[in-house]
Parts: sequence; structure tokens; C-alpha cells
Amino acid sequence: MSDFSARRVMMVDTQVRPSDVTKFPIIEAMLSVPREAYVPLAKAEAAYVGENLDIGGRVMVEARTLAKILDALDVQPTDRALYVAGGLGYGAAVLARMLTSVVLLETEALAAAAQASLAAQAVSNVTVVSGPLETGAPGSYDVIIVEGGVQDVPEALLAQLAEGGRIAAIFMQGALGLVKIGHKNDGRVNWRFSFNATAPVLAGFAKAPAFAL
Repeated sequence: MSDFSARRVMMVDTQVRPSDVTKFPIIEAMLSVPREAYVPLAKAEAAYVGENLDIGGRVMVEARTLAKILDALDVQPTDRALYVAGGLGYGAAVLARMLTSVVLLETEALAAAAQASLAAQAVSNVTVVSGPLETGAPGSYDVIIVEGGVQDVPEALLAQLAEGGRIAAIFMQGALGLVKIGHKNDGRVNWRFSFNATAPVLAGFAKAPAFAL
């Protein structure tokens, strides 16, 4: 077992399982996907630290947060998924181990790097789309994950969530963050608290300033 493989097992055993994430598809995916392959080379040694990692223009959330999001979304093999702000592709690669296909949306500055990371790992079922994060990607999705902090989720993105679909985002209130899961029923998304986590607020996901006289 390589050093990174051993770290991957330790990550699952000390960060994921103790967080009450025990579903086999999630555990298998996180044991299989090399986290160090989706960070800048200079930060490979920090890939398995149990905290958010700055990967240059984006934050890779800690493994515990990603695992609990996947668990709370109750991801099913037939789900159509959109992964928003996926950085260099780690979260999308994990999700792709559980689904037939995943769409990864990133800004132009990061999309090419994400595509390169995924190609280097021979991940063929993630489609990388470049564009403004707040507008989403054309299509209808059963699952949407926003890997980053939000104060508000734009209507354009919510409109791409299919009826009966689920969306996850980290809602930031100052320094505090709440992961909420939204369920779409009768065309409306209802949000429920899931657990605490933090991440920097993404551009395009800040609450519009209130108008004052």
C-alpha cells in the first residue's frame, strides 16, 4: 500500500466513518479516488488533512463535509447530477463513482485544470462545463451540489433542479456555516438543516444588499 493509499484509508476511518457515514457506495468511492491527484502538486502532502484546503481560487471542502453531504442527499445510481464549483474535480470524481454521469461546472479559470485532473485519472463520466457558477449548466438534475459557501442560491440554479430533486449548499452566516438540503416539490425548494460546516462564499452567491433610503 502506498503512503497516499494508507492516508486515504486513515481519512475514511478517522474522518468519514466517525461522522456516521456508513453507506457502502460513499465509503467505496472515498477509498478509491486519490484526493492528492485533485490538488496542486505543492499541496499534495496536505490533501488528507481534516480541514478545508485552499487549492487556488477555490476551496476543497474537508472529506467529512463531502461525505456527509452525499449521505444527506441520499444519492441514487440513476440520479442526474450537477456539481457546482468543484475546483479541480475531486468531489465530482467521488460522485462519479456512484453515478453513471456527472456534470461539473467551474469558471473558465479552473475548468481546464479540472478537465486535466480528471483526464489524468481516466475519469470518463464527468463532463466539465465552463461558465458563471450562479447560472448553472443547461439541463435538469436530480442532485445539485454547491461546493462552497452561499448566502443565497440563485433562482437560475434552482430552476435546473428536477421535481423531487435535492440540492446541497453551505449557507454562511458570518463565520458560521450550515449545510442545508433543499427538496423540490410542486416547483418550490424547501430547505432543511443537515449539519454544520464552513466554506468561503462563492462569487455570485452573496445575498444582494438591501436597498435603503
